[in-house]
Amino acid sequence: MSSENSSADDAGQVWDVVVVGAGPAGASAAYAAAVAGRRVLVLEKADLPRYKTCGGGIIGPSRDSLPPGFDLPLKDRVHAVTFTHNGRFTRTRRSRQMLFGLINRPEFDAQLVEHAQKAGAELRTGVTVSRVEQHGSAVPDRRTAAVVLQGGETVLARAVVGADGSASRIAAHVGVKVDQVDLGLEAEIPVPQPVAEDWKGRVLIDWGPMPGSYGWVFPKGDTLTVGVISARGEGAATKRYLEDFIGRLGLAGFEPSISSGHLTRCRTDDSPLSRGRVLVCGDAAGLLEPWTREGISFALRSGRLAGEWAVRIAEAHDAVDARRQALNYAFAVKAGLGVEMSVGKRLLAVFERRPGLFHAALTGFRPAWNAFRDITRGATTLAELVRSHPVAQRALAVLDRRPADGTGPDPADGTAAEPATE
Repeated sequence: MSSENSSADDAGQVWDVVVVGAGPAGASAAYAAAVAGRRVLVLEKADLPRYKTCGGGIIGPSRDSLPPGFDLPLKDRVHAVTFTHNGRFTRTRRSRQMLFGLINRPEFDAQLVEHAQKAGAELRTGVTVSRVEQHGSAVPDRRTAAVVLQGGETVLARAVVGADGSASRIAAHVGVKVDQVDLGLEAEIPVPQPVAEDWKGRVLIDWGPMPGSYGWVFPKGDTLTVGVISARGEGAATKRYLEDFIGRLGLAGFEPSISSGHLTRCRTDDSPLSRGRVLVCGDAAGLLEPWTREGISFALRSGRLAGEWAVRIAEAHDAVDARRQALNYAFAVKAGLGVEMSVGKRLLAVFERRPGLFHAALTGFRPAWNAFRDITRGATTLAELVRSHPVAQRALAVLDRRPADGTGPDPADGTAAEPATE
């Protein structure tokens, strides 16, 4: 089904759906549109597989959003989490059941694209999209959008899905607005077998020294993915945090195979998700969990929705019907992912002021650990937890009212409970 140069042989044809970007969001959109029987083209500027700065954690909502028959290429299965607060107050929580899995993005992304291709989507790699046009000479009629490639080639579509990452050109066309930008820095560190064995099945999460920052260690066989994230504008401090983090873990003597950085962008509540026959999803739409900045599950879920509604837009006979379907897509995103994001933003605001409180709760308060465990396994979501548990609602309301200067007692005094097993 795949053809790297297919559209070069079909000049002038109109695709039902053109997807820009072949990451998890784009591949999910392409799969959803292709299984509906539509003619789908995926445009990707890189050659696949390609590296992506990402921890590679696959939580329950991600697993549940994968295509039928998708065999996760797991590098490890996580049963334990070690929490530290800026390198101190180390506590480990364990679960008899797997909490989440760890993957390498190049393999994972390529496998998602393969599933889209098997469903009928076609792929072109090594092509860069310059812009999208919905009016003017490049557009033959009002039921068509034009995707203009670098070099001038034009690809026509009844619907376009922008899934081209956080620096998206399609997002610029739609007018996506963001109110939270964070810098993630990451190193892939090959380690000897004894070190790898020590980390097997266990991740580390460190609440960092800058407001809203944290670090992680994700084991993947003979390599540890080590990274940190903090608000943009703290680049030098974020780099120091990563260096200090690697140093105190005893990993400074091992040469990273890859060192990389990436900006994550989180949408404003009123940011558009469409313009005419063009939809955005995943990072391009600024969809991610604001507190943890987890984006894979948001990419998979929003990508699937974008693909499903792109089919409806492709079938729309006029601008009014296309607009109606685009609004339905936005409603579906906001009703699910949007509610989760609003809770995540509240949690981030509290976490920025009181990271010690989060550390104490997760390591010393069993209901907090149970909530973390259930969310990562996909048994619930942040939004469902707050909606269905009055205690969680009251706790979040109380935390929201804490002084902005962070005054008042902090329960994170290093006396959190001993390691526990579920």
